[in-house]
Amino acid sequence: MTSLPPMSPAPGAASTTYIGVPTSRVDGRVKVTGTAKYAAEYNLPGLVHGFVITSAIARGRIRRIDARDALAVDGVLDVITHENRPRLASSDDKYHDEVAPPGAPYRPLYDDRIRWSGQPVALVVAEDLETARYAASFVQIEYQREDHVTNADDERERAYVPPQERGSMGPAEDAGDAAEAFAQAEIKIEAEYRTPIEHHNPMETAATTAVWEGDGQITVFDKTQGVQNSQKYVAGIFGYEPDRVHVMAPYVGGAFGLLLRPGYQLPLAVMAARALKRSVRVALTRQQMFTFSYRPATIQRLALGARQDGTLMSWRHDTVAVTSRHEDYQDNVVNWSRQLYACPASALDYRLVKLDLATPCDMRAPGGATGVYAIECAMDELAYAAGIDPLELRLKNYAERDQSEDKPYTSKELRECYRRGAEKFGWSRRSHAPRSMRDGNELIGWGMATGIWEALQMKASARVALGMNGGLEIASAFADIGTGTYTIATQLAAEMLGVPIYNVTTKLSDSKLPDAPVEGGSWTAASLGSAVQQACFGIQGEVLRLARDMNRSLFADCGHDDVVFVDGHIRVKDDPTRAVAIADAMRAGGVERIVQEATAEPGDDESHAKFTHSAIFAEVRVDEELGVIRVTRVVNAVAAGRIINPKTAGSQIMGGVVWGIGMALHEETLIDHALGRPMNHNLAEYHVPVNADVHAIDVIFVEEKDDLINPLGVKGVGEIGIVGTAAAIANAVFHATGRRVRDLPITIDKVMAE
Repeated sequence: MTSLPPMSPAPGAASTTYIGVPTSRVDGRVKVTGTAKYAAEYNLPGLVHGFVITSAIARGRIRRIDARDALAVDGVLDVITHENRPRLASSDDKYHDEVAPPGAPYRPLYDDRIRWSGQPVALVVAEDLETARYAASFVQIEYQREDHVTNADDERERAYVPPQERGSMGPAEDAGDAAEAFAQAEIKIEAEYRTPIEHHNPMETAATTAVWEGDGQITVFDKTQGVQNSQKYVAGIFGYEPDRVHVMAPYVGGAFGLLLRPGYQLPLAVMAARALKRSVRVALTRQQMFTFSYRPATIQRLALGARQDGTLMSWRHDTVAVTSRHEDYQDNVVNWSRQLYACPASALDYRLVKLDLATPCDMRAPGGATGVYAIECAMDELAYAAGIDPLELRLKNYAERDQSEDKPYTSKELRECYRRGAEKFGWSRRSHAPRSMRDGNELIGWGMATGIWEALQMKASARVALGMNGGLEIASAFADIGTGTYTIATQLAAEMLGVPIYNVTTKLSDSKLPDAPVEGGSWTAASLGSAVQQACFGIQGEVLRLARDMNRSLFADCGHDDVVFVDGHIRVKDDPTRAVAIADAMRAGGVERIVQEATAEPGDDESHAKFTHSAIFAEVRVDEELGVIRVTRVVNAVAAGRIINPKTAGSQIMGGVVWGIGMALHEETLIDHALGRPMNHNLAEYHVPVNADVHAIDVIFVEEKDDLINPLGVKGVGEIGIVGTAAAIANAVFHATGRRVRDLPITIDKVMAE
């Protein structure tokens, strides 16, 4: 259930309102009818299939590969290894992409070096997938093993400060003397919190269909969050001119960071297509989805010092996180406290340990989901130590300004999130003492937490074309990973140009379309929306000129802000009788089609901090005898600027909450450190929330007018739904049981431990 206060239309918008109105997905029908095609669903003449063989050791070298028996299988076309692959670029620069961390990127089948267990070491290509997979069992590989380390605790003493090459990932400078302030504090909390490795498990596994076009051209259908990023990657490592590589991903079956970077199936498919001069598909199995890209494990130590009334005096947050040996992947884990709470003295530290694993990746709310979990659990512990209600403690230490850079916020309606969320949840009825609320044999716990995420905008372009027949077309290379991007772009243009929403066609995720970054970071609505808005403004101006030329008296002295576009007409705001059909104006001017392309960039005003905020309230019921935990209610109140589509935005928040339930209670990749590889690399043993785990979720969008963030006033909601959710659930488990579990996930054995 989603509630949303009314929002005023954007300047120059039509009186027929689409923005702010709950709207079903324009791509919904093709998805539910099965006609939407995903990367592994393009059946082409002569298409062949590749099956990836992955390494059986975690570190070492390949001594020998014997593929003779596999090549003897009827239908097998080739076995591609580092010994016979097509030529690749030798420079690391050619392998870098938009979101690559510092270090040397992994090069599939580049040499005999094994960097992690599950690394691709060969590709068997055959006429059909079954034959390729069968033949792969005959490929014999001998390894030279080397000692490996996959346990962060074993390398903790060698943790290092990574190079800061990803913007604001590193901690801010210390403020005040945190050690001295802690020593003088009346209440002290010191605790260690742990989050495990977690793997993406989207419905659609990673896949690429590489279509051999001949004549130095290739077309690629890829599962990706950025078609132009994949295009540049393929062009760079295979020596193509960028315009000879065409990448499309019209539909993506879930991602949220998994494929911001190109997956290894992409270069393998292109490699095979070049070698065989055939179209090739490479789709990873569910088990192979655990061989790359994951949320890194963290070990976080927090020390909070406060006065007796709960006022913060000192804050220390030290984090050790996991990365690979070849890249310095890093998340913004420790900085969030300075945006959330006022504290005169703080010290933050972020370090990495190198392990023999693949490089981690951005997984929904990277750094925020993990860092805020520890921060908000520590605040709950402080509330109990001070004997203060957890919500009251947060209000007492509320930050009116960004503490990192002493900036005001463009907008911050977090207080209203607290109020609306608490009211909806019934927080005032909460009994403070642990184990004080029950229903029969179930202990009831109520916990809460704060959420925060960056409100970002990236440079992006869009093209909008208006036809005389009233048809409207939007085009941009942005992807839609299932978040509703097709729909919000359609809503924006339909309202601004006064055409029915069913007259709008939106084209996305094609590398030939106007430039766009990868879809991630909750920046798509602001970035694409601003570009569409600018392009529509351009069309509005051209239509106004044509209308003025057609009938000057009707639009004498009318500027852009004096007219609206509605029901296929341009009208004077103050006099609806003064109107001209857009089609008539275009016909009179001899114009069949008006096309405008615009590039929107984030503003250069750095004087304000830009964030979304939320307040999460969770109820759990814990079977006192069995330790089984059920999350029975969640209320998430979100302040995220202007909400273009409450229906799709509400779905994003609900999806984030479900993922937060998984983070709190279910998800954990278990590594066999003797072998250096995951043990539960399947959906039977890697637990994710299912229908029975998900109960009532209420989403409240708190009205937040923001004239500074961007012209649309939008902030984005892709990540904020998960941030803080795991902490709210963990705090509710403590309230129910009196047991503080500080390492996720919270499982029965941890709750019942003596």
